[in-house]
Amino acid sequence: MPNVTEPPVAPHSEDPSSNALATQAASRYRWSVVFMLWFVCLFNYADRQAVFSVFPKLQLDLHFDKFQLGLIGSAFMWVYAAGAPFAGYIADRMRRKDLILGGCLFWSSITITTGWCSKIWQFVMVRALEGVGETFYFPASMSLMSDYHGKTTRSRALAFHQSSVYVGTIAGSWIGAIIAEKYNWRYGFYLFGALGMVLAMVLYRTLKEPVRGGLDNDPSTSEGASGETVEAHGMHVTASPSHTNKSSSFSFMLKPTVILLMLAFLLANLVATVFLTWTPTYLVEKFHFKLSAAGLSAAVYIQVASAIAVPLAGLLADRLAQRMRAGRIVVQAMGLLVGASFVAIVGSTTGIPILITAMIAFGFCKGFYDSGIFASLFDSVAPAERGAAAGLMNTVGWGGGALGPLIVGWVSKHGEYGSEMANMSHAITFGGLIYVMGAALLIAAAITATRERPLQSLAA
Repeated sequence: MPNVTEPPVAPHSEDPSSNALATQAASRYRWSVVFMLWFVCLFNYADRQAVFSVFPKLQLDLHFDKFQLGLIGSAFMWVYAAGAPFAGYIADRMRRKDLILGGCLFWSSITITTGWCSKIWQFVMVRALEGVGETFYFPASMSLMSDYHGKTTRSRALAFHQSSVYVGTIAGSWIGAIIAEKYNWRYGFYLFGALGMVLAMVLYRTLKEPVRGGLDNDPSTSEGASGETVEAHGMHVTASPSHTNKSSSFSFMLKPTVILLMLAFLLANLVATVFLTWTPTYLVEKFHFKLSAAGLSAAVYIQVASAIAVPLAGLLADRLAQRMRAGRIVVQAMGLLVGASFVAIVGSTTGIPILITAMIAFGFCKGFYDSGIFASLFDSVAPAERGAAAGLMNTVGWGGGALGPLIVGWVSKHGEYGSEMANMSHAITFGGLIYVMGAALLIAAAITATRERPLQSLAA
């Protein structure tokens, strides 16, 4: 399928004041794009997280065991991961706005149908279908935002967008648990699905498609103090034909840095998916939290800490990236290395104050890693392949990460430590070692990144 034809470049004005106003409008709009996608991503995560907060209810009402619950958690992730390379390939060829908002409409409608389920195969099916809808979001949105934000603001823009992941996780977990405890666990899915559909229809008129690769490939385009020129109500950059018209060839997979970043994402996500899936149940069964309190606590301590950390880490990464080629990767490695001990404490402690402190510290460190997931990747990937790269990144990270909930569910049921909760605690503690292994991969990626030719040199 050919690339979408972009509108013509607006004529240059000789009036300096007119040019200044145009630059200000473009600068405001590029951040408006991040703000709009922030809300789409919020529902992306609220919809996928809501089911985990009601696991104790599904155990009680539908008599599912922990392995079956782990299967529900993993079904979404496997389909999400399997579809990601195709989604990235399509995102490099179709209008990304349509993929983002069309996907939001689809996954929101599937979220509503989750409230109709009563059998294990029904939950697995709807979660798989939700994975189909959501798999298009990150390849398309990361690629689109990278065309509004160049090297001096990209980490900050993607880091701010990443904060919606945490807010959405909190909303899905907490609101879903409150509704389940006070009314019926099915009603939360109806609420989130309906609101997501409304959001997609509202944003269809305001979200604009930018020219691909203009900020990376057009030497006349600058950013920062002078502003970026992007498509925003008639303003465009001129994209470099040498890159924007090329098809994705997955040539980025020949770079050791890209491979190492993806493997590190797999290990980091293996730990993250365990926390997303099992923390509410962990708090209810080990620490005797009420369902609503567990739904809030499971999300708020980790996710708020991450939300605070991620913009700080993004700012630090942008500054380090100006001084050293692997600056963004260094920030990520710091997050995993320091966070490893707090992951182990969460799994091993028996005291609530220590648990909460460790969850907050883990969340803060996680935010440092999350801030550069895609920004670090895009430093080594040409604009024409960023959708495919983001898609493959999700395949590796979520495909491997999907094993986490299933493994912990199996270990909880069949482990050797005397009880399901003792088995789960040991499984969570082991996540600290996985974080250390991820940090080692990132250090290796930082070393290989310093030996790569910059993208501008490759385009010359």
